[in-house]
Parts: sequence; C-alpha cells; structure tokens
Amino acid sequence: MTAAEEAEVPEEGGEMGLRPQSLMLTFLGNYVLGGDAYVYSGSVIDVFGRAGVGEHATRSTLTRMVGRGLLHRRRVGRRMYFGLTDRAVSILRDGEDRVWKQGAVNDSWDGTWTLLAFSLPEASQRQRHGLRAQLAWAGFGPLIGGLWIAPGRADTEEITADPGFGDRVTVFHSTVDPATDIARMVHETWDLATPAAGYRAFTDRWSALADGADDATDIDPLAVKLRLLTEWLVIVRADPHLPLRHLPEDWPAARAQDVFRRADARVDAAARRLAEELLETVPAQEE
Repeated sequence: MTAAEEAEVPEEGGEMGLRPQSLMLTFLGNYVLGGDAYVYSGSVIDVFGRAGVGEHATRSTLTRMVGRGLLHRRRVGRRMYFGLTDRAVSILRDGEDRVWKQGAVNDSWDGTWTLLAFSLPEASQRQRHGLRAQLAWAGFGPLIGGLWIAPGRADTEEITADPGFGDRVTVFHSTVDPATDIARMVHETWDLATPAAGYRAFTDRWSALADGADDATDIDPLAVKLRLLTEWLVIVRADPHLPLRHLPEDWPAARAQDVFRRADARVDAAARRLAEELLETVPAQEE
C-alpha cells in the first residue's frame, strides 16, 4: 500500500466529511507516534466517542487498518492493544512534515523542477493508475503524455524503488528556459481550483475559533483538535505546493494557514492533557 492510497479528497465547500480512518491517522500521529507504545482499544473508543464516532465504526477502523498493514494488534490479558507498523510511521511522518515543516506556502522555491518520464503499456491500466496516484501525491502534474513535472527536488524514491515502476521511469532535474511562461504552464498542468476552494472553506469554518469568537471553554478540545488537524492535512495533501510567485495574487493558502495555526494553538494544550488522561498504553515490544 502506498501513501497515496491513504489520501483523502477534500469536498468542495460546505462541511467536510472526514473518514474515521483519516481521524484515526491524525490521532495516531499526535498521541501515539514517537511514544514506542501500544494503545488500548477501549481508550481509543473513548476518544473517538468525543469526536462523534461510534464504537462500532472505531473498532471497524482499527480492524481495517490492521488488514492494510498500518497497525499491529496485541492482546494483553482480555484487552486488545494497537501499535504502529513501519508503514504507518512513514505515512504519519509525511503528514507531520507537510503540516509543520513544509507548510502550505512555497515561497522559497529555488527555480528548479523535477521531471519524471514513464512508459507503461496501455494494457497495464491498473499500474498506470497507481503510478499517477503516486505522482499526484508527490506534487507532480502531467506536463504532456508520460512526462510529469514537480517544483523543486521532489521525492521520487518510493516510485523508483517500486519493482513495478522502477525500470520504466526516468527522473531528471532541470530549470525552465526564460522564454517559457511558467504561470501559464502551472495553470495548464495542475488543478488549482480544488486546493483554493479547500483553503477558503477551511478559513470560513475555523476563523471564529482562531479569532477567539468561539469560547474554547465550551468545546471539547480533543475532539476539535482531531477534526481541525485532519481537515487541514486533507487540504494540504491535495495542494501540489507550487511556487507562490507563479500562483494567483489572491492565493488563499497563507490566510488559511494562519487560521489553522491560531486555532490549533487555542486547543492543543488542553487536548494533549485530555489525551494523557484518557489513553492507556503498554510499552512496545519486538514483533
């Protein structure tokens, strides 16, 4: 399973529907990742109940994630505990980087591009779909035919290491000739409407909390933290992180990111205290 297969497409406008698995990945990334521990399923159910997810849906999500190679399961006495697989750690670290390190605004682009050319037979439709999904996940857009392009030095290691693709792709790095209209290329190669709509909808949903108009004492900080961060991660993962200088002047990412960070600051400490009170864990052991 690739990281791209764990992605979720944001809805355009209105209230964003979030899958229990997306909320679970946020929960694991915030309160389990790096702790070298397994978490008791009953305490996960308690946390998700606060976020409006029922016990059956929570148990089903945990079971499906075991089946998809994202969680290990261990019984201790009569209780079931769940821990992260290496695959889950990779996905969660990627999300952590996108939210807290990379950010939503690419204002430090060095002028270089990564180009990836591939050649797969038309009969290999499943392979072609899988490759395109991984390329889109990594920020690539289809320049022409089997030639895709991404700003900067994009991470292609997972693609080139895949035995199904490795000998059918060629990767190189370059700059654009001055005669090329980069802004036009960006608009023709990538879907800008979807991430822009996502950023604007996010800003509309969360500005009140960020601005202090919502009383933080009247909300469940842990439930809000899970939804806030999950929504933000869905949106930034749908954004190819294109150079700011070649995007429309009213590009909404910076404002949305400011709203996210201020809203997160209002609930993070209280959410973390609640998680520490609710979660029961046992030390991880060698599998």
